[in-house]
Amino acid sequence: MLGVAFGTAALVIVLSVFNGLEDLIRSLYSSFDPEVKIEAAEGKWFESSDELLAKVKQVPGVAVVSEIIEDNALIRYQENQMVARIKGVSTNFLEQQRLDKVIIHGEPQLKKGQVNYAILGLGVSHRLSISPKNEFSLLQIYYPKNVRASSTNLTNMYAQKAILPGGIFAIEKQYDEQYLFVPLDFAAELFDYGPKRTSLEVKIAEGYRMLDVQQGLIETLGDDYLITNKDQQHPSLFKAIKIEKLFSLVTFFFILALASLSIFFTLNMLVIEKQKDISVLMALGASNRLIKSVFWFEGAIISLTGATIGLLLGLIVCSIQINFGIVSMGMQTSVVSAYPVKMQFLDFLYTAICVIIITFLASYRPASVAAKTEVIPHL
Repeated sequence: MLGVAFGTAALVIVLSVFNGLEDLIRSLYSSFDPEVKIEAAEGKWFESSDELLAKVKQVPGVAVVSEIIEDNALIRYQENQMVARIKGVSTNFLEQQRLDKVIIHGEPQLKKGQVNYAILGLGVSHRLSISPKNEFSLLQIYYPKNVRASSTNLTNMYAQKAILPGGIFAIEKQYDEQYLFVPLDFAAELFDYGPKRTSLEVKIAEGYRMLDVQQGLIETLGDDYLITNKDQQHPSLFKAIKIEKLFSLVTFFFILALASLSIFFTLNMLVIEKQKDISVLMALGASNRLIKSVFWFEGAIISLTGATIGLLLGLIVCSIQINFGIVSMGMQTSVVSAYPVKMQFLDFLYTAICVIIITFLASYRPASVAAKTEVIPHL
């Protein structure tokens, strides 16, 4: 019974940790990724128009639609330079408030009067040695033009624009070391995009489900656009987490199966020990079905008791970790100090079902043997 209890508790704890990690990743990416993203089904860009934006805004649940231009460019600051990802965003992008909680220096602003500002990733800021207090040094951004190879004038081979560094954000290393946010018109002029956009980012109004809004956009815009939600924007990452969770479930299922062997042998020994008592019951008129049910109930008591103790133990351990963070990540650079844990009712339910099925299967053979016991004749 103790083996079943500890196996059950371990399974609940592991599944809860995977839930916590999945939630942590979603919270990290939610500052950068839109709830719903609209891209061209084919090619790098599509042409934006008032008609297209009106169609998107008419879909129930759409609160804010931001136009996006995204491309790589060379950035130079004083003597340092790097290739980074420029993300031009429309003025209503800041209304989505995705960057408010991740700004670690300065303010989340892209324009102040006629002055343009860039919001930088922390890694970009470090690599370029940017001093946010220095308002006299500008970021120089270079983008290659589509010119003929025979051109010898270097100034005609690239576009150049300058912008002041503004706020600095810190989300996740993948983004911090690559991205700069700039105003949409600044990016459109630099990349010579005109009305072309690489994507539209949608914020969902309160009270609406993300999947419902996504389906509404798919039905409205048709097959010319690729419309993805948050999870679909990182399919390999979330798929890997779910696969790891599944393998953990299978692994602990086999561990519980091994633990149930103790129930199997215990009941077998009980059948051998109680041969005389079984004979007496059968002599008094007990049927084979009744004898079998006695040992079934014995296995049920063990399984239910072990599952209940294990579930309670898992609940207590997870609650302690959530409230006190006893088990730390062990890394100073980690996003959170302690392992994240999130308990879900279905995990407890499926674990209990697995335990009960395994222990009942372990009880089947001993119960069948007990039912076949022959009556011992009186000597």
